[in-house]
Amino acid sequence: MIKIAIVEDEDSYIRQLTEYLQEYQKTAGEEIDITVFHDGDGITAKYKPQYDIILMDIQMKFVDGMTAAEEIRKVDSKVIIIFITNMTQYAINGYKVDALDYILKPVSYFAFCERLGRAIARLKRRSSNFVTISVKGGIMRLDTSDIYYVESQGHNLVYHTSSGDHLASGTMRSAEEQLSSFGFSRGNKSYLINLAHVDGIQDKCAQVKGEHLLLSRPRQNAFMQDLTKYWGEL
Repeated sequence: MIKIAIVEDEDSYIRQLTEYLQEYQKTAGEEIDITVFHDGDGITAKYKPQYDIILMDIQMKFVDGMTAAEEIRKVDSKVIIIFITNMTQYAINGYKVDALDYILKPVSYFAFCERLGRAIARLKRRSSNFVTISVKGGIMRLDTSDIYYVESQGHNLVYHTSSGDHLASGTMRSAEEQLSSFGFSRGNKSYLINLAHVDGIQDKCAQVKGEHLLLSRPRQNAFMQDLTKYWGEL
C-alpha cells in the first residue's frame, strides 16, 4: 500500500489528481491510499511521518507549499515530495527541501504518470532489502520488510513472515548481525522483532500482527529506545 497525500486548495485539481491516482492504480496494479489536505497548514499541523509521497501545490492561500515542505522536512527526511505549480520559477527552488520533481499545471496524465512512476520506483529501491537464510535442503531469499520477527527455537531459528513460517539453521546472534541495520531489535533472548510491524506495546509485550511478544526486563529499555527512534524517523 502506497500512502499519498494531496495538498491542493483548488477543488478541480483535487478531483483531477484523485482521478489520475485511481486510474494509475488500475493500470499499474498498485494499491494507493489517498489523503487530501486543502492547504499547507492542514498537513503540517501535528504532522507525523506516515506518507510515502506528497503531491504539493506551491501556491496556496494560508501556508504555501514550499513553507509546508520546509516544516515537513524538519521531522520527515524520507517522504517523497512532488510539487505541482503553474510557475516554473517556484518549482526550481525545490532542491532546498529535497523535492523529487515538479509537475506544471495544467497537469497532463502522461506527465503525472511519468513523475509518479519515478517516485514509486524510488520507494521500491529504498524498501527492498533481502537476506539469505539456510533452510532444509538449500537456501531461501527473504525480503526483510516481509519478516515479522525471528524466533529462536533450540538450535534453529523460525522466521515468521507474511508468506508463512520458515525454519532455518543459525544463531540468534548471527540473525541480529544480519538484520539490525534493517530496523530489527531484540525483545528478549528468543525474539528479534521487525520494528516496522510493531503496532504497539501493551503489558510489557510488543504487539506484532496479533501476537504479543514478551519484552524481557534486561532488554525492554533498549527495545523501547529503538522503537521510539524508529517511529520518529518514519
